[in-house]
Formats: sequence, structure tokens, C-alpha cells
Amino acid sequence: MKNSTLFLSFILSILMGFQIGCQQKKKQVAATEIIESAPRFPLKRGVNISHWLSQSKVRGTDRSNFFQKKDVDFIKEIGYDHIRIPIDEEQMWDTEGNKEAEAFDLLQNAIGWALEQNLKVIIDLHILRSHHFNVAEKPLWTDPSAQEQFFQCWRDLSTELQKYPTDMLAYELMNEPVADTPEEWNILVAKASEVIRINEPKRFIVIGSNKWQSVHTFNDLRVPENDPYIILSFHFYHPFLLTHHEASWTGIGPYNGPVKYPGLLVDDADIRKIKDENLRERIADGNGIFTIDSLELMMEQPIRKSTELNLQLYCGEWGCLPTVPRESFLQWYADVRSILEKNRIGWTNWDYKGGFGVVDRKNEYKPIDDLIEVLLEK
Repeated sequence: MKNSTLFLSFILSILMGFQIGCQQKKKQVAATEIIESAPRFPLKRGVNISHWLSQSKVRGTDRSNFFQKKDVDFIKEIGYDHIRIPIDEEQMWDTEGNKEAEAFDLLQNAIGWALEQNLKVIIDLHILRSHHFNVAEKPLWTDPSAQEQFFQCWRDLSTELQKYPTDMLAYELMNEPVADTPEEWNILVAKASEVIRINEPKRFIVIGSNKWQSVHTFNDLRVPENDPYIILSFHFYHPFLLTHHEASWTGIGPYNGPVKYPGLLVDDADIRKIKDENLRERIADGNGIFTIDSLELMMEQPIRKSTELNLQLYCGEWGCLPTVPRESFLQWYADVRSILEKNRIGWTNWDYKGGFGVVDRKNEYKPIDDLIEVLLEK
């Protein structure tokens, strides 16, 4: 009898375990279905069309010639599936807030060429008259009239661009916000999103975190609730000593000594050779050991937040200047691309024809084959 009871208990435990397993499996399937049913703006590999309608004083024929249909055709041919187009307020609107017809025509031409090639487009409001990510004075955060002008830019853009399919064109609220507090940016995110949602409830909106869309500030980003048409975005230029080696616009620009990746970026002996004390301290502060694992760990905040909110994650900018040893340069690109694609993060490298470009602007825009191969190999 005792043995029979034990046998019956054993059978019941197996049946209960099977039932619990089935219930757990159903829950897992349900969770998967929820994730897969959430709206998405599929992005895999893209490139930034920089220094055209943004960060450029070129106008007229030269501006028109800088980016043409042949460029879009080339971008498609080498394997990109989307482009990000940065635009600046000072190019798109005059000082009175009126739309500049020629600039808007150029933008719409580019969108048309991209859609003909089945390339998706992200329109990135890059620099405002009231906000430049690398300028100390940023009236956007304190001047209500500057904030209203920011909102008006999006009213105008929405009016001009709402005719394009929502599955082919998305909006990026603003590039690399730099507010004194994250809440200042959070407030503007909520209000600007409302402006767009009035006429475009299903347009995808790209939102980055405060302080240059840093991976380290993502926990402070407050995302509009109950809006599945949001794409979270971060930028990635780590380690800065490598990616911005000799960059004249940075505090580390004067250092032209050796750097390398992976491993210790700058040898201690090379740091000791730096005569300028301030520069030596800056290089020492940014120095360290970097590997593919440490780079992936840096992306933990945006990856976790996107998972928790079930929102798409996107790396809108990443790149390295070609001033570093070629082996280190290509290895960094290969590693970052591997991390992004492992975590299903769409990306847009910086940039097409600029200093980080995939074509050589000093050599009649000749394709840089080894970089293109690392970025876009199948």
C-alpha cells in the first residue's frame, strides 16, 4: 500500500510538472506574441547624410550637387537599408521662422529618391538656433519663445512630410540634447511629441537621452506613456580617445601620439611624454582598457530600458576617425557592429561624406572599400 501511494504521488507530480510547464510555455508564447505584435520601424544598417542640410555654410548649386540621386543609388547598392538626414533650423527656416523653399525642396527630393530605392528615411532636427550640442549658451532650456519655435519647426515639418508613408519615414525630435537637468529635456520631449501626434498618431518618433544621447543617461529619460510608435536612440563614440583621435574640435585634439584598440588605449610611457599638463591629464582620464565586452557593457542602460518598455532601440550615430592605426580602426568598427547586431539594434554610422565617411571626400569621394566591407558584409 505504501509503495502504491508513493507510485501514485510520483505520477501526480509528473502530471503537475507537465501542467506547470505547459502554462509557462503558454506565458512565454504570449510574451513573444506581444513583443512581435508591437509596432516596429524596421531598421538594420544606415548612414548619416551629414554636412549637407546641417553643419554647412554651402548654398546654391554646390549644396544641391553635394547630395544627389546617384548618391542614394550608391548607398542602396552597397547594402544600406536607410538614411538619416540631419537638418538645421538655420538652413530650413529664416530668422523670421519662414520656411526656406529651396532647402525644403532639396529635402523632399532626397526623400523621394530614397523611397524609390526602398530606403527608409529618418529626418533628424540636428541643430536649432537656440540649441547647439557643443555651444555653452542654449536658450532652448530657459526661453519660452525658443521652445515655441522648436515646436513650430515640428508643426512645419509634420505639415510638409505627413504625406509620406509612416513605415518609410520617421522623425527624430532633436539631436544630442544637452540640458542642465534631464527633466528639462523630458518636458520638451512630452510637449514636442504631442505637437506631432495631433496630425500623425502613428508616425514613429526617435527620442534620445540627455547629454549627447549618451548611453550613461538613459535611466533619466522619461518616455511618453502608452505610445508604441517611439524609437529609443543612443549615440556611441566610445572610447573617445580612439574615435576622436586628433579631432580639432575636442579637448583631446592636440594629442597626436599613439593609440590602439583593443586593450590599453595609450601606453603610460606615451602619456608621460605629453608636455602640456592639462592635455596629459585629459588623456590620462580617458585612458583605459577597452574590449568588445567592455563596449557592450556600456550599452546596458539603453538595452535594458528598451526591453522594459518594449520599444525599438536604435544607434543613430557611431564612428571613428581614420587617424588611428588601420587595424585598430577596422577592429573597433567590427566589434561595435557585432554588438549592435547581436542585440538587434538598428544603426546609422556617422557618416557618408564627412570626416568619418565611407567615401573619401579628398579623393573625389572614392569608396573606402575596407570600411564598407566591415560595415556591410553580408
